[in-house]
Amino acid sequence: METHEQESSDTEPGAMEVNAGYLQQLKDLDIPEEEAKKALILTGNISAEEAAIFYFDSLEDQNPEGEEEQNYYKMVFVVNTELPMGVGKVAAQVGHAALGLYQLLLKDSTTRDIACKWDEYGAKKVVLQGSNTIHLLELQALAMSMNLPTYLVQDAGRTQIAAGSYTVLSIMGEEERVNKVTGKLKLLN
Repeated sequence: METHEQESSDTEPGAMEVNAGYLQQLKDLDIPEEEAKKALILTGNISAEEAAIFYFDSLEDQNPEGEEEQNYYKMVFVVNTELPMGVGKVAAQVGHAALGLYQLLLKDSTTRDIACKWDEYGAKKVVLQGSNTIHLLELQALAMSMNLPTYLVQDAGRTQIAAGSYTVLSIMGEEERVNKVTGKLKLLN
């Protein structure tokens, strides 16, 4: 007679099991594991994206009455998914976008303050899917119209894609304002 050992789990008997893949995606966004599990359970384990939205929305709701409103900042990266870039290429391009925008922020005293606050409160970063070059340019124009700092990476063309291709757009600012530009985009998988 065959016996199967039951996999050990951190959840209570009868509690909903969380999707391990979704949990890892949330942890990759620097969401604490217990908070990630809670968000997955409360959103019915639908997707990492739903749980992330729930988690970040709940952070906004945690401002105790009478406490001064704190502006949280985030940096988002919109990847041009139309381009045939491998995982390593995407990672390098996101790195270029992060450094390029951060260096740009440090050049001006007004934006330097934004960079310091962003860094002080966890340096939140989110990588999202953009559909094509036109989409990135439209998002950049919208962000700029809202006075949000941006940086658009143009590839040198030494490896996988043509020189001059727009690969990643980075945007920085108060979370609520950045969400008005990129809030409907999906997380990069």
